[in-house]
Amino acid sequence: MRNLIAVAFVEPVAEGLEFPRDDWPLHLTLVKFDVVKSDVVKSDDIVKSGVVESGQETRAEPGPGAPPAAGDPLAEHIAALMADPVAAAMGCRISVGGEAGFGRAGSIPVNLIEPSEELQVLHNELVRIVEQLPGRISTPAYTLEGYRPHVSHHGDKRLQRGDTFALDRIALVDMAPDGGHATRRILKLWTGSQS
Repeated sequence: MRNLIAVAFVEPVAEGLEFPRDDWPLHLTLVKFDVVKSDVVKSDDIVKSGVVESGQETRAEPGPGAPPAAGDPLAEHIAALMADPVAAAMGCRISVGGEAGFGRAGSIPVNLIEPSEELQVLHNELVRIVEQLPGRISTPAYTLEGYRPHVSHHGDKRLQRGDTFALDRIALVDMAPDGGHATRRILKLWTGSQS
């Protein structure tokens, strides 16, 4: 299984950025999921998306040191499926609400995000896309009606009640690039300047 997550970054980031798993830039999780990977991809859906030519076989995983999305047809395919809902939500304003504790015994401090129709629609559309992939949503109870958008605090990095930000850095992130779990890598980054 390939561990991926779609997020909206609050802090500036770049496509290809790799960072330690315990030092994420501030972000809002949109949907976390696992997708089946195979050594060779040969799919009508990927052919239809224009990622590979009909009859062409290609590796699903980039080799060590390879550029993050180049030669990664699985990530390219997922990014292509997500492009329209991401574009539709790009630029919408998000308001930060109060603090809460998530995780075991509420040990993870977060800022809740005020209800947003645009954000909920984006989340719902990404969930719909992921549900059509061979794999699973990691935390199904926290999707759709159970979705509680939030931004986790990371050390001294945090948002404050009343802050606002635009959805202008939405990304597909690999939770275990090259099979290692110590870092995360941004595979695809959509920015407000692309819309």
